[in-house]
Amino acid sequence: MLNKRASGLLLHITSLPSAHGIGDLGPEAYRFADFLAAARQTYWQILPLTPIEEGLGNSPYSSASAFAGNTLLISLEFLVQEGLLSSSDLTEVPRFPSSQVDFTAVRQYKEPLLHKAYERFFTHASHVELQAYESFCAENQSWLDDFALFYPLTLHFNYLPWREWPDSIKNRTPQGIAEYAHLLADKIRKEKFLQYLFARQWFALKKYCNERGIHFIGDLPIYVQYQSSDVWANPNIFKLDLDKKPFAVAGVPPDYFSETGQLWGNPVYDWEKLQHTQYDWWVKRVGHNIRLFDMVRLDHFLGFVAYWEVDAGEKTAINGSWIKAPADDFFQTLFKHYPYLPIIAEDLGIVTAEVSGFMQRNNFPGMKVLLFAFGEGISHNPYAPHNHVENCLVYTGTHDNDTVRGWFSKDADKATRQRLEAYLGCEVTERNIANQFIRLAMMSVAKTAIMPVQDILNLDNTARMNTPGTASSNWGWRLAPDLLDQGMAHNLASVTELFGRA
Repeated sequence: MLNKRASGLLLHITSLPSAHGIGDLGPEAYRFADFLAAARQTYWQILPLTPIEEGLGNSPYSSASAFAGNTLLISLEFLVQEGLLSSSDLTEVPRFPSSQVDFTAVRQYKEPLLHKAYERFFTHASHVELQAYESFCAENQSWLDDFALFYPLTLHFNYLPWREWPDSIKNRTPQGIAEYAHLLADKIRKEKFLQYLFARQWFALKKYCNERGIHFIGDLPIYVQYQSSDVWANPNIFKLDLDKKPFAVAGVPPDYFSETGQLWGNPVYDWEKLQHTQYDWWVKRVGHNIRLFDMVRLDHFLGFVAYWEVDAGEKTAINGSWIKAPADDFFQTLFKHYPYLPIIAEDLGIVTAEVSGFMQRNNFPGMKVLLFAFGEGISHNPYAPHNHVENCLVYTGTHDNDTVRGWFSKDADKATRQRLEAYLGCEVTERNIANQFIRLAMMSVAKTAIMPVQDILNLDNTARMNTPGTASSNWGWRLAPDLLDQGMAHNLASVTELFGRA
């Protein structure tokens, strides 16, 4: 798909409007798909769809599973249409904030209703409906059995780290698995059912979009959380000690943005062990994601070539070391399973010649972010539009950046503004800056241009999705209803057609 000039919008599902406190896979997702089609867009880019947790800031990049779906995204309206809820179940809706997700309130409201849908399904489901559910469970058994047991176990042991669970289940002995599978049977079945609902609603939306020429770009984080079903079920592929505690964790070294680097704390992969398994877990994970999405952005692509490893006892990422990963062997293995590998490399930040060369050899497109283009040395800046290449995606900004307007009003100093005006050949203000960036992205030689919806609407920093390095007030921004109207679709379609991206 990336061989033709095209464009799209970045908007996570949670940011959609809805009556139930959080964007979901219901009617508003279909309305947004219709807007994209009317605006002549080709791509809808989203963040990871995996489960989120209150204790991890509700980040879609910090999940208890690399495979499961976020069941808070299940549409209640569609459950009413299917008879799994009654319309009276939705009559008393709390007054949710319209501009931000109150994740705690959403959980308190939606989880009892999802439980009610679960009970009704297994009370009234027909043979055909039960067969569809059982087929889903069988098709996804390789990850679903582990996740559906792990999550109830986490609740059963009051959120203790899994390494502190009783030895029989910590070490996954056959007796331990059988004992807790029996004890938690109802909760396990419920988790499987909710994943079934999520998958059914997701693939219905994807089908609707694909039929209208809209393709999903998904996001695959390189690392997983220690407290996840993936590490619990596959401890052999991570660097864990004999007590199954990480002895090496992930991060990035000190750089321009941080004197102490970033200590992420995720367990790092034991690539030698992975190699012995023919990368089986990764092959399944990539396959799962290319079924979910039409294109997959590999977050922190550098880590597939060389990764920064820090001893688990360190307080910062300063004292770490670069460890090479078997990138050629790994990706050749993936190509054997998936000859068409729809990968986008997130190559922001540290980019070595080794990483650039590897991407070029494999024809993986990278990313160019216009917010990074207008510092000193603009003539040689790889993010400046005149230095773009065809095989890349150009972004006005990403979910980790401020909005273009927010950046201009808060972070762009006088010298940056002067360079902007010299580059654009016109006066730049808060009112026109986002539109100027959109035009720069659209006219770039990059085959694909992606704009966050916040920039299409010229919103300020209150619409920012995430501020890296901060633990609260992230991921909650929501799009107000009716902001994306027919006039806006027409204007976006016009500029898309003008620059050959329709």
